[in-house]
Amino acid sequence: MESGFSHQAVLLNEVLEALNVRHDGVYVDATFGRGGHSRAILNNLDRAGRLIAFDQDPEAIAHGRSLFADDPRIEFEHCNFSEMEPVIVERGLKNHIDGVLMDLGVSSPQLDDAERGFSFLKSGPLDMRMNTEQGESAAQWLARVEPRDLILVLKRYGEEKFAKRIATAIVEARQQQAIEDTTVLAQIISDAIPVKEKHKHPATRSFQAIRMYINQELQSVEKGLEAAASILAVGGRLAVISFHSLEDRMVKRFMRDKSSRPKLPPGLPIMDKDEQPPFRLVGKSWVAGEQELAANPRARSARLRMLERVR
Repeated sequence: MESGFSHQAVLLNEVLEALNVRHDGVYVDATFGRGGHSRAILNNLDRAGRLIAFDQDPEAIAHGRSLFADDPRIEFEHCNFSEMEPVIVERGLKNHIDGVLMDLGVSSPQLDDAERGFSFLKSGPLDMRMNTEQGESAAQWLARVEPRDLILVLKRYGEEKFAKRIATAIVEARQQQAIEDTTVLAQIISDAIPVKEKHKHPATRSFQAIRMYINQELQSVEKGLEAAASILAVGGRLAVISFHSLEDRMVKRFMRDKSSRPKLPPGLPIMDKDEQPPFRLVGKSWVAGEQELAANPRARSARLRMLERVR
């Protein structure tokens, strides 16, 4: 377990305000990570309160169970947040959840631990799996992926304009030797890009794209948002932190659709109250302030959006 790696929970005060935490409420931390948000929620709960924490990373779950071993108010589930609905149903808590937090993306310990393979700045095995107990690693996928499929992944998940150049370079390099190290892949990508962006490593977009594909992140977000909305109590809130435009657009669109009146053909005998959407948006999106950014530069791209069930 990587206990030596630090993690700062982003938008912590904003999350507590967004969730409107009640002392006796029942909450879900859908992305436990290293427990910063969970600890803050627990600090606002009394003995009647309850928190269910999910994470697909076995190291995160092990860390949480050790950290909160003596706290009966919190329970852990080792699974992706897209699978939260049946877990909540099994506990008899569907439509009794007062708040769900989803903090999307990679946690600081995952990035900082070279052995996890998420960082292009440190040499390590090219893994990138959030759940190291299932699925294929990035190295295994890159060894077999068809060039056209790699181009599509780099374009869709990384919005990489040099996708074809990068994919060609990777395919040529793997014919000479297996690509199994993060810095080796980063150098291949860097060499393939003719024009470098200022203040951004040339491998940033490609690493993001490969990671998102390996973990099926956008698919999980789509399912997770629906699952979270389905388990909320009336008055319950969903708070989602996203870190890049692909996820944020998905979250924004989901919350807009859930809080909008249904589009019905004209002339139907529908009462006005029947047209009211079951959810409402809570304020505008929030971003980190200057003080938090000074202490935690990784919060610069974080954006928090909120949705509340009203009926």
